[in-house]
Amino acid sequence: MRHGKKVNHLGRTDSHRKAMMGNMAASLILHKRITTTLAKAKALRGYVEPLLTKSKNDTTHSCRIVFSYLQDKDAVTILFREIAEKIANRPGGYTRIIKMENRLGDNAEMAMIELVDYNTVYGNETGKAEKKSTRRRGGKGKAAAPAAKSAPAATAEVTPADNQAVADAPVAETPVAAAPVAEAAPQVEEAPAAEPEAPAASAENEENAEKGE
Repeated sequence: MRHGKKVNHLGRTDSHRKAMMGNMAASLILHKRITTTLAKAKALRGYVEPLLTKSKNDTTHSCRIVFSYLQDKDAVTILFREIAEKIANRPGGYTRIIKMENRLGDNAEMAMIELVDYNTVYGNETGKAEKKSTRRRGGKGKAAAPAAKSAPAATAEVTPADNQAVADAPVAETPVAAAPVAEAAPQVEEAPAAEPEAPAASAENEENAEKGE
């Protein structure tokens, strides 16, 4: 009975499964990413990550242990010389599984497994980039205006000696240009005002006139 055994046999015998995992691990180390079924990718992650951790300790014993699993000299050389330097500061989680569309024919779930440090889009290179500070539009003008208002105007101290020097200094005479005289506007002849009518003779004048007759 297989109580508590959670290893996915992948429909293969033990020897076949170990040979397949060794070949897939070597291909992943050489090509940095491979496409396979989702079940094989999950099984490969548990198989290759302990080997990547073992490569951090660059000794003859570690090389022989890793070679017993991979059975590929080129893959072991690249793992200890190139990949070990990339993953030196990463405490595990060396691989990433990305799901893809199902395979035509049997509709199997496909996935791509890759080394995290060799992906330029999601890798460590973008994480190292400094975060740019975002500012709202017109932020510089708004920040400069309060600063100009709050900053006191610099005034130079004037001593009595400076005032005496200014008073003794000769004043340069500047010729003043004569302003052009505006031409007088032509005078318009006013029409003679109408003579007021003689007031009417009062009643007393009329009486005196009758008596003189």
